[in-house]
Amino acid sequence: MLNFLLPVLSVLLGFLIVLVLKPSQRKNLKLLLAFSGAFLLSITVFNFLPEVYNNSNKPVGLFIMIGILLQVILEFFSKGAEHGHVHLNKESNVFPWLLFVSLSIHSVLEGIPIEAHHNLIYGIIIHKLPVAIILTTFFLASSLSKTKIAFFLILFALMTPLGVLLSIEFEAFKTYYYEISAVVIGIFLHISTIILFESSENHKFNLTKLITIISAIVIAYFM
Repeated sequence: MLNFLLPVLSVLLGFLIVLVLKPSQRKNLKLLLAFSGAFLLSITVFNFLPEVYNNSNKPVGLFIMIGILLQVILEFFSKGAEHGHVHLNKESNVFPWLLFVSLSIHSVLEGIPIEAHHNLIYGIIIHKLPVAIILTTFFLASSLSKTKIAFFLILFALMTPLGVLLSIEFEAFKTYYYEISAVVIGIFLHISTIILFESSENHKFNLTKLITIISAIVIAYFM
């Protein structure tokens, strides 16, 4: 049940943080992004990646590269929202379907391995939190109606649980679990490394950010 509830609660928490706290410090958000990127990368490298390599005789590396390329393609449409960027016309009141579809594909895919790999849920919800904060902040400052904003965020929150449900109910997702998992690993590797690269402003040394990243790695290691 937690695999269904936690992704939804993560998006809801992000929405409430913006609504109640109205965060204005981009520095704090960048630290949260850095933590989420390091944590997701660590969970992938420490647990998810070895499991898939050790239990599959399929060409795992090929599917990982497919995942990386798929995420690159999705970002042409999402404009990088998966790792903290939203580049849309704030004056437009048209529902951002391309953003929604690309984020939905990403979210459904990341939900498929959760049921068989329980630690992965923590990496995903920590990844979703800053994304939800950024999306909410952008939408509330845009010309979109509150109905459209609510519609977008609710559906976005439900996409990862949908992936979990598909993995449970449909045999095909179990049959091709390792291939799909390898694709998801590629997606996670791309997103998490982009977050870590982009979280360093002008490639300057930042002790707070370094401590944040190390903390995320240590926590992920002992989970």
